[in-house]
Amino acid sequence: MNYPNGHHKKRKIANSLHNGTSQYANRGMTLENDINETNNLYLETNKAIIHKKPTPVQIVKVDYPKRSAAVIKEAYFKQASTTDYNGLYKGKYIDFEAKETKSRTSIPLANIHEHQVQHMRSILEHGGICFLIIRYALQNETFLLPATSFLKVWEEQFQGGRKSISINFIRDNGYVIPFRYPARVDYLSIVDKLYF
Repeated sequence: MNYPNGHHKKRKIANSLHNGTSQYANRGMTLENDINETNNLYLETNKAIIHKKPTPVQIVKVDYPKRSAAVIKEAYFKQASTTDYNGLYKGKYIDFEAKETKSRTSIPLANIHEHQVQHMRSILEHGGICFLIIRYALQNETFLLPATSFLKVWEEQFQGGRKSISINFIRDNGYVIPFRYPARVDYLSIVDKLYF
């Protein structure tokens, strides 16, 4: 967590520099960080407007041990979140979920919730672009999986089928998103090929 005064973040950076780890070795520390950096680049270059959706939280109890340091002691999600990101690109609405796994073989369908699936279906019904970005962290592979392909797997689980999405399914039905600078997860290069 990054605190308002930034002390925690500074300490983490200082520790990584002290330990001699290079920035390249820690590239893509999390998929979310890489997507956020990519979205910032898209925004700065006026390529697209895509943001991470905030999760509405109701703060119930806050302690103030010091005047400059508030500590949230109790909070609740106000409502179930939908997908992680949304925005506009070339006049089209884009909406996607991002998932990262340390498994070498699959990602459990339990990591995606029914209300998120309903949201994806609604986006497709209204003509929007919807997909998942899935990273297999140990292999350092990131994929764009169209929502239409994902929904087929989702439906299979209810007929006694899969309980996870195998990496082979994703390789066969998804598209590799290359890691490169400055766009760490240049998913719009895949969106261009698929939807425009």
